Amino acid sequence: MRFLEHDEADDPILSVVNLIDLFLVVIGILMIVIVRNPLNPFSEDRVVVVENPGAENMRITVKEGQELTQYESTGEIGEGGGVRAGVTYRLADGRMVYVPEAAAP
Repeated sequence: MRFLEHDEADDPILSVVNLIDLFLVVIGILMIVIVRNPLNPFSEDRVVVVENPGAENMRITVKEGQELTQYESTGEIGEGGGVRAGVTYRLADGRMVYVPEAAAP
């Protein structure tokens, strides 16, 4: 009666089942790592994400609470109509000092 002495270790389907279990555990661990990642943009209330900085197709996404706002670059250089407000100096130790100019009468 040789069939009664059948060894379960020779069954090839058991190794496939073990591989599937292993992959499920690895996928679960990876999902936990992704959710707990501090660089996850959805983990904070206020986040600014810049895609392709300095390129013509630059895009800025701002998340404030539940609201997402996207700004896309047009590739054009803008001009401002401002006035000089003061002077900034860099000290030897790396600190920056801003000196406002007196308002013109």
